[in-house]
Parts: sequence; structure tokens; C-alpha cells
Amino acid sequence: KKRAQTDYAPYFYDNGPNSNNGNMALLNLSEDTPKGTQIYVLNGTDPEGQPVKYGMTSEPGSKEYFRVHPKSGTVTLIEELDREAQDEIEVFVSISDGLNKVAEKVSVFVMDANDERPQFPQNMPSIVDVPENTTSGSSIYKVQAVDRDAGSGGSVTYFLQVTSGHESRSSEPSTKFAIDHHSGVLRIKPGETLDYEKSRTHFITVVAKDGGGIYKGKQQVMSSSATLTINVIDAQDTPPVFVGTPYFGYVYEVSSPGSEIFTVFAKDGDMDNPNPIIYSIESGADGVFAINKTSGCITLKVYPAELKREIFNIKVKASEVSPEGKRLDFAVTTVTIRVVDLNNHPPTFFGENGPQNVFELTMYEHPPEGEFLRGLKITVNDSDQGSNAKFHLRLVGPGRMLRVVPQTVLNEAQVTVLVEDSAAMDFEKSQFLTFKATDPDSGLWGVVKYSIYGSGADLFLIQPDSGIIYTQPWASLDAEVKSKYNFYVKAEDSDGKYSLAEVFVTIMDLNDHSPAFNENSLEKTMVIGAPVKIEAVDEDAEEPNNVIEYSIMKSDPDDIFDMDADTGEIKLKPYIKSMDIVQNISNHKDCTWSVVVQAKDRGSPSFSTTTVVKIDITETQLKGPLTSFLLKCRENPMQFLGLVSGVIIIMLFVTVFISTVIYVRNVKSNKILPSRRIIRRKRKPRRQDDFQQPFREECCGGKFRNEDLEIPTADNINRNNNVKGCSHRAPPSPPNAPDMPPPLPSHYRHGDREWTVPTVSASVASKTKKRSHRGKDNPVNTALVSELKLRLEQKNMANRY
Repeated sequence: KKRAQTDYAPYFYDNGPNSNNGNMALLNLSEDTPKGTQIYVLNGTDPEGQPVKYGMTSEPGSKEYFRVHPKSGTVTLIEELDREAQDEIEVFVSISDGLNKVAEKVSVFVMDANDERPQFPQNMPSIVDVPENTTSGSSIYKVQAVDRDAGSGGSVTYFLQVTSGHESRSSEPSTKFAIDHHSGVLRIKPGETLDYEKSRTHFITVVAKDGGGIYKGKQQVMSSSATLTINVIDAQDTPPVFVGTPYFGYVYEVSSPGSEIFTVFAKDGDMDNPNPIIYSIESGADGVFAINKTSGCITLKVYPAELKREIFNIKVKASEVSPEGKRLDFAVTTVTIRVVDLNNHPPTFFGENGPQNVFELTMYEHPPEGEFLRGLKITVNDSDQGSNAKFHLRLVGPGRMLRVVPQTVLNEAQVTVLVEDSAAMDFEKSQFLTFKATDPDSGLWGVVKYSIYGSGADLFLIQPDSGIIYTQPWASLDAEVKSKYNFYVKAEDSDGKYSLAEVFVTIMDLNDHSPAFNENSLEKTMVIGAPVKIEAVDEDAEEPNNVIEYSIMKSDPDDIFDMDADTGEIKLKPYIKSMDIVQNISNHKDCTWSVVVQAKDRGSPSFSTTTVVKIDITETQLKGPLTSFLLKCRENPMQFLGLVSGVIIIMLFVTVFISTVIYVRNVKSNKILPSRRIIRRKRKPRRQDDFQQPFREECCGGKFRNEDLEIPTADNINRNNNVKGCSHRAPPSPPNAPDMPPPLPSHYRHGDREWTVPTVSASVASKTKKRSHRGKDNPVNTALVSELKLRLEQKNMANRY
């Protein structure tokens, strides 16, 4: 009792926050401390020297991070620490000597370790559109990542990893972009510009790094990355382009003012947003040609005879026009127009007074050979130009008496006739000689004109004189739209005679389309063990221009996917067989990848398109071939619909077949033969004086034995039990009969019967019949009993006679 009055409570030593023993007040503990580590020793004493015990508790409902040994006071960490989740832990430590207990509330501060990566926001866009005319040095986007660590481990700096996609090249380094290391502002580098016509897409990987820090005793720098797709938007910065150059046109001497000579065609170089084009003549027309400003058709303004030159080099200008009507970029081309002479003029003979067809001369017979005929003044002329004005002369007449000089003429010449055979010129033989001076090439005087008829007449043209076929300047030939044309060429001479020839034109495919990805396939969910399929389409008409090869350009990490170059199927590497392996490889907690995929055709030159495919990797618990089939059906829903449709059709056919069989059986079973139709009618009272009744009353009501009867045979086919003029009383209760009549004996013949039973017709009254107490009897039984009674009466009748 005396000791109880002098017993003092135990207490903790307060050694300060830097000590590893005491009351644990203001203890600092790094968040990367491993679980199971002894972090502190509670230390106290009892004034009376009694042994003490230590304890530790937490607030109700809070998580317990520590455990203390009651005797030694050693405190052990029993849960992982996370400063970003909880940076201060409050606990109650106690010391007791058995009688007195002292508790203190202390705080443990969790210190930061560099264990967090910088994180980009979930709503960060993956595609940024930038006009190609954005000025150099302009900011185009700002990226921002957050690191939840404290101190240098929570500071973030930004860097770039850049590749560029091009229509005809797979990838190439790009230095057009820069990023501010601290603010994350993305800019176009000074001195650099974007060009839609050279590169339409740039893929930029932004890397965010923290400032580094200690983690588990070592210095560690952590980073993460995000991919941005920069789409370059086409701007009006490319001049028009003339299509089908060089241009050549022709003016014929048969042309007239207003004749169409040639049509030029130009299109805006900015193909995604083209402006309308207007045409004008810059120079070289000499006022004799005009051009339609919208169609580009060049026409003749004067007659060909007024043209001063044979060749005109006309400068034609094509200008873009803005929606406001302002002229923008332009291009200039040269159209060469030739004035062409047609071989459509025959040589013409002239005398002293002009054109003359007949020349007459009187001479003596037998003139000296080699002498020219005097008194003939003949001039010949061909008004064609160039080679068309060249022709030959010869005399046509009896024998070879005369010849003409010269025999070859260019444009015009004086004609001389010489004596060649003097002896043949004999007055006694002939007093008159007629000769004709002709052009032996006169068969070519008629001009052959060519023209086109048929489906290609609006796309093709033909030179009327040469027959050379050209495409119309405005013709747009596309093998993907139509690859074959046919038309007829008509060749007609000056006499109206003509011939037709059918021409077949095949448009050869050019590689003028880039592969285009199906946008529905750019987000995929991949189940481990099953591939996902990416699809692209090339609109070119022929192979190899429309044959596509697929490849993975970039993924992070880059050694996790394989891609089939022919089918576009993406699958995981063979060693990745579970989500645990995926999570060990990836730093992405959501197991989602952004994979840069390229589709490239095999044409020459080759075109390619790149896109970003988001793949979400998951794992299924289902196994077996059905699961594999359903996974494939997810990529091709039409395959699954086809299977379901096939099953439904098979079930429908089976149902119809079974229903048909049942129906046929029911129809057969429901048929009632005339021999089984039974008319039950009320019997009339028997009259004693009925002379037609051959039976006695007692015979009808008498008893009978089954052994005295025979099985009814087929003579009584209707089984109506009626005899003409015979009436019966209500029959007695028939004996029990079998459910169905027995079959006819196989030895029975119809001719064995020596008597017949006449039948009478009966009618049924319309009054409702009363239900018999034997209403449940089988009609067949009733018919059998009636037949037995009839046979009994017949037997009795036979015995009487």
C-alpha cells in the first residue's frame, strides 16, 4: 500500500527528431523505405525502475503503417509509403509499467523520393492542324506534363524527337520544330516554313523529363513521352499548273473567223482548296487570235488569207481568282499555232487570156523531131503552198508523138510541147490529134478528211488531214473511272466516198493515288493471342499501283508488335503471352499504345500514307476455337452475320420439312372411306303387318353367340345394315367388340357370297339429337355390332327356308 502511493508513471525519452530512439516525435521517413525495415526504437523508463511495455495505435478507420515490439520498443514498417497519397502519418505511442500507462500523439513525416514520372493530361490532342503559311517562329501548341514528386524530382523539362511523313518517302528527320524546354511551347523554328506540297504530315514525339532525385539510394531521372501528329493544312501558295503541255494548234486555209484552234487547260496547284482559273493572252497573238477567259479556248478572229505569218507563238496566262474576285498566283505557257496549207487545189492551165482548158494548133505532118510546137502559150499553176504545190505533167493521146517539158513543176511553169515521133504524125492516117496535159498525181487532189464518231468523240480529236488522234485538252482520263474507250474514225474524200475503222483505246493506269486508311480501324482493342487488322485502300486501278504494304514506323517501346506487310494484321511479339509481361514492358498503366503505321503502295513512284493507331491491350479468360472465331468475327462482323444467317436458314428448312411430313400424315389419317361412313338414325317401331319385313321380331331381339357368327366380309361395303323396307327396334346393348375391325381374310373372294344385301337411303332430321349415355362408344364398334346383327338375321332367314 505504501508503494502504490509513491508509484510514478513511466515516460519516454525525448531525444529530438534526429535521433533513432525516443518517443518517435517528428520522425522523417523516406517514401521509398522498404516494407519490413526497422525504422525506430521507442525508448523510455519507469522512475521506480519497473519494466515497461510499449504500444502503438492509429486513429480509428485509418491505415496502420507501423508495428512495435512491446518489450524492445523496435518499430517496423509494415506497409508501403506513398508521399503523393499521404505525406504525414499520425500515431499514438504508449509506455506502461503495468499500473500506469502514458500515451502520446506523434507525427511521422513521409519524405519524397523520385518515384513518379511526368504525366501528360488525358485530354491532350493527338492531332494538331497547322496552316502551311504559318510564319516562321510562330507557336503552334503548348504541351504540359505534371510530375507529382517534390523538389527537383517534380520539375519538368521538354525535348523533341521528330520524324516527318511524306507521300512518297517513308520517314526522314525533320528540324522544322522546336520546343521551349521549360514552358513546353511548340514553335516552328526560325527560318523554317511548312510546305503542304512537300510534306503533309509531321510526327513529333514530346519527351518530358523530371529534374532527377534519389530513389532507393540511387540518383534517378524519370521521363515519359507523347506523340503529336502535325497536319499541314493546304494554303493558297502554289500557282496554277497547265495540263498536257506542250500545246500545238493549227489554222487551215478552210478555217474562218470564230473557228476553234486550240483549248488550254490549267488547274490550281493547291489541290485541297482550288481557286477558279481565268485565261488571257499575254503576247504573240497579233490581234488575230482571242481566248475565252473561262474555258481557255483559242479562236481565230480573221480569215487565214489575212495571216501574215505561218507560225504564231502565243503566250497564254492562267490566273487564280479569289472568292472576292482578286487575281492571285498565275502561270504562263506557250501555244504554238501553225498555218497549214491543204493539198486541195489542182494544177490549172492558163492561156493568154486566163484559165483555159483547150488549146488548138495547126501544123504540117512529119515535123522535125525535137522541134517545139510554136504558137502554144501554155502556163500551169498550183496555188497550194510548199510541197503541196509540186506536181507532174504528161501528155495523154495516141502513140508517143509529143512530149511535154517540164515534166515536174513547183507552183508555176511555162509549158513547152516537143515532137518526139515525127513519122507517126501522118496526115493520111489522121487529120486531127487530141492530147491532154494532166497532173498524174491528180488522184491526190481530193482531200481526205477524217472525223470521229462514237463514245470517244467528246474526249478525243483527230486532225482532218493527217488522221493523227489527240486527246481533247479538257479531257480528264482516269483509269479508275473508265479504262477502255472505243469509237469509229471516218475517212472521207472529196467525192463523198468514205470508210470506217473502229479504234479501241485502253487507258493505262498511273500511280496517282495514295493509300487511304479506314478511319474505323484507327482505334483497336487487342486481346492477347489475337491480332487486330488495319485496313487501307488504294484507288488506283491496276497492280502493282494498288497493292499495299504495311509497316510499323514507330511505337514506344518499339519491340512489342509485329505487323504482316500484306494483310495489315498487328499482333504482339510471340514472347508476350500475358498482361503481366505487358505491364512489365510498358510504363503505360492503361496498356494503351499509339502506334505509327505506314501504308505504302508498290507503284512507281511509290506513295505512302501514315497514321496513328491506338491499341488497347487486354486479356480474356475464354479459351477454345469458339473464342478464336468470335475474336476474328469482331474484326469482320459480316462473317458472324453470315454464320447466324446460315443457321437460321437451316433451321427454317428443317421446320418446313417436319411440318410437311406431319401435314401429309394427318391428311392421310383424316381421310374417311365411303365404307366407314355411318349414318345413325332413330329406329321406327316395327309393324307386324309389314309384308316387306322378312324377319320375325324375336329374331331381331334374340340373343346370339359369338361363335355362331362370321366375321363380316367386304360384300357389305357401306356397312349401313339397311334392308329395303325393313325397320328395327332399338337394338339391345351390343357385346364388347374389338377397337378396330379385323382385316379381311386373304382367301376371301367377292364371288364366294351367294346373296346380296340391298341398301336404302336415309335422311337425318335437323332436330338436335340427344346425347346418348353411350356417347363415348367408338363408331367402329357400333358399326361392327350392327353388321353382326344383320348377319344373324340373315342366318335365321336361311334356316326358315
